[in-house]
Amino acid sequence: MSTTPARHVILNVNVLDAGIAPGAWTLDDIRADAFVDPEHFAQAARTAERGTLDALFLADGPALREDPRFKPGRALEPSVILATVAAATEHLGLIGTLSTTFNDPVELAERLLSLDHASGGRLGWNVVTTYSPAAAGNFGLSEMPDRDARYRRAEEFVEVVGALWDSSLDGGVVRHHGEFFDLEHGVRVPPSAQGYPLFVQAGGSPAGRILAGRSAHAVFSAELTLSAGLRHYEHVKSVAREAGRDPDQVKILPGLTTIIGSTEAEAAQRFERLFRSVDTGPERARLESTLGVRLDSLDFDRPLPEAVLAGPPDPSTFSASLGFRESIVELARERDLTLRQLIRELHGGAGHRAVIGTPVDVADTIEDWFRHGAADGFNLMPDAFPSGLTTFVDEVVPILRRRGLFRHEYAESTLRERFGLPVPVAAAAPV
Repeated sequence: MSTTPARHVILNVNVLDAGIAPGAWTLDDIRADAFVDPEHFAQAARTAERGTLDALFLADGPALREDPRFKPGRALEPSVILATVAAATEHLGLIGTLSTTFNDPVELAERLLSLDHASGGRLGWNVVTTYSPAAAGNFGLSEMPDRDARYRRAEEFVEVVGALWDSSLDGGVVRHHGEFFDLEHGVRVPPSAQGYPLFVQAGGSPAGRILAGRSAHAVFSAELTLSAGLRHYEHVKSVAREAGRDPDQVKILPGLTTIIGSTEAEAAQRFERLFRSVDTGPERARLESTLGVRLDSLDFDRPLPEAVLAGPPDPSTFSASLGFRESIVELARERDLTLRQLIRELHGGAGHRAVIGTPVDVADTIEDWFRHGAADGFNLMPDAFPSGLTTFVDEVVPILRRRGLFRHEYAESTLRERFGLPVPVAAAAPV
């Protein structure tokens, strides 16, 4: 069986509650409490499958992510959502985010392999270390472990899970004695149709990029400009190459927020409604956290001072995402934005690139990054569900197909094959 399908753009949809826009829940086509209804995610998945998208991506963290006074946040456990989506679809891949800081590798290996087996080999695991300080208290910790410790644990965690999944192919026992984990264990779950889930990684810090290059099959990145995307793409691919891996087997997938209208003016009006319909306080607080500086100490009508652009005072103790910070600083430098202009830009993308325009504008951005070698595809983040995703499927996907950039139908049965990755030989006849 071929594992190298014709190269096309990879498109996953990141179902962020009602949508990435703060005002998404105010639209008439969605209930404000849809984020706790499994059918909401099943509906999004069926729409994505109708558009032959590659996978549904589920971002998650073990703490309240949004201020509920301004925007609803997910309350359902991610494994439940993934199982619901698996039952509602036949082809769509499933990528779930689960933390290496707040999980056990043996339990997680069996849980995810069970989902992969039940879905017919369509699962991927998005590996994160969790940087939100709010998560620490939910697990009885007074503070979050430092960044270096989290990434050392993550590397060892991924090593253990990978070994456990390998053991499912031959029934062996994993004997591991490391800094964080000490075990002699096998897994009770048989291999799936693709062997076991893909490793996906979301982290733009130096340690995160090293982890991605060494072990990930796909990388969810946060790049706001084409030049930054090109540098990130080559860096991660070079780490993979140095680790003895085929860099083509590491897919780089930046986040892409879409706000689509039939005209540019209509898209701008939609943006104003969805991103200006709530108080901007939470957005400013998020930017303060990402930059590591109080915004009220800065002039909103001048570019960020060099002291802020240079980086956090101490990266080892900086609690927010270094990857998000780097992408935002890159955007501010490249376009010489004032702080006020930067805040407006980030409302549309929440740290990821945003396209506010027509279906052709969105298709042009996707093609531009893909053809220039800054992305193998994108994790799409529609402004609102269901309308933002429906418009993408009905109006952007046909343009990409006409340009020869996207499939017309599913040809592969597993997510691993769809990403052009080899399937372990022992998984050819799953138990």
